[in-house]
This record gives sequence, structure tokens and C-alpha cells, in this order.
Amino acid sequence: MAVVVLLLALAFGASPFLVPDFGGFDPQAFPIPQNNPPVQPAGYAFAIWGPIYLWLIAGAFFGLFKRHDDPDWSPMRIPLAVSFGTGAIWLPVALLSPILATILIWVMLIFALFALFQAPEKDPFFARLPIGLYAGWLSAASCVAVGLILGGYGFLSLNITAWWMIGIAAIGATFIQTKIAAVPTYGLAVIWALIAVAVQNEFGLGGPALMALTGAGAVAFVMLRGLIQRAV
Repeated sequence: MAVVVLLLALAFGASPFLVPDFGGFDPQAFPIPQNNPPVQPAGYAFAIWGPIYLWLIAGAFFGLFKRHDDPDWSPMRIPLAVSFGTGAIWLPVALLSPILATILIWVMLIFALFALFQAPEKDPFFARLPIGLYAGWLSAASCVAVGLILGGYGFLSLNITAWWMIGIAAIGATFIQTKIAAVPTYGLAVIWALIAVAVQNEFGLGGPALMALTGAGAVAFVMLRGLIQRAV
């Protein structure tokens, strides 16, 4: 499985080169075009994928060459492989179907969380920390994807959709962060995404930006409290 994880991590990391012009779901792919929707983070936030890919690949190399027969590393490998394998096909799917891509990003998230909770406590730089960054970003991105579907198909207004999905992302991330106090990268990725949502909404304190900033503050509080408790 260590070999499989590395190969799938490489395939996952190579996927942006196969779809180099991807900049998110096509706004015109929805019955209600999603041009600058309030639920979506500002474009700069997606640069986090660079560190995510590189760190996950580095962890996979370390796992193969240094911990290939370590029983502590085994439990996380199957869910991690499923998440990476799904991620490797996500970009081409996203070009064709936002709905199917939304389903797949939830698959990626669920299995990334399984892997995170089963990751070994030793070697955190190559196991828990990169997976935490990955799972944290997916926690926000999966809610954004649902928000685009809800708004794009007219189930809810764009602002109501943003409020609901930002709130769900923040509450879910706060809960998860309480369970993984030793993995601050999870919270950092969610905070990065939520602040980018506030930037997208120009920090308007009467709209979704307020929910995003409140959520970022809640996640930051839980993350820092966990680190302090572990330190003492």
C-alpha cells in the first residue's frame, strides 16, 4: 500500500498539469450563472493546493522509503489511497459536471478525514500535518461546492446559500479541530479558506463575510486552545 499511496499521490499532484486552465466550475455550467458567488473564496486562496500537493507527495515518499513496513502507518493508507485516487480524476470531472464533482470532493474529504484520524502520531511532519492541511482545505471546499450547486440551481438565494454553507463549514471544522488538537494545519487551512471568503465579499460585516470571519475566529480559538493545552 505504501507504493500505491505514492503512485496515487503523484497522479493527484500531476492532475493540474492535465487541466492547466482550470479556474473553478464554469459559471455558465449552472442554470443561474455563478459569477463571483459570495460562498466562494477569493481566487488567491486556491494557491494552497501547491503546498498541499508537494507536502502530500513528500509524505508518501517518506512513508515508502522509511516507514513501508511500520504497522503504525498502515491504517491510514487505504483511505488515503481512495482520497488521492478520487482527487486524481477530480479536475477532468469538474470540467464536465459540477454535480458529480461535488459528490467526488465529498468522497475525497470523507476518506481524507478517515486517514487523518488514523495517521500515526510519530513523524507528524510527514503524516498528520500534511494530511491535516489537505483535509482542512477539503472541509471548506466541499461546502463551497454544495453552495455553488444550491445557488446555481436556484434552491436558495446566493446570500442565504453562502450563510448556510459557510456556517456548516465553520461548525464542522471547529468540531473536528477539537478532536485533533495536535494537527493545527487542519484549522489553518480552514481559516485560510474562510478569510478568503471574507475577502471575496469585501469584508462586508452585514453579509457572508461576517459569518466567514466569525467562523475563522472560532476555528482559530479551538486550534490555539488545543495547542496550549498540549503544551502545558
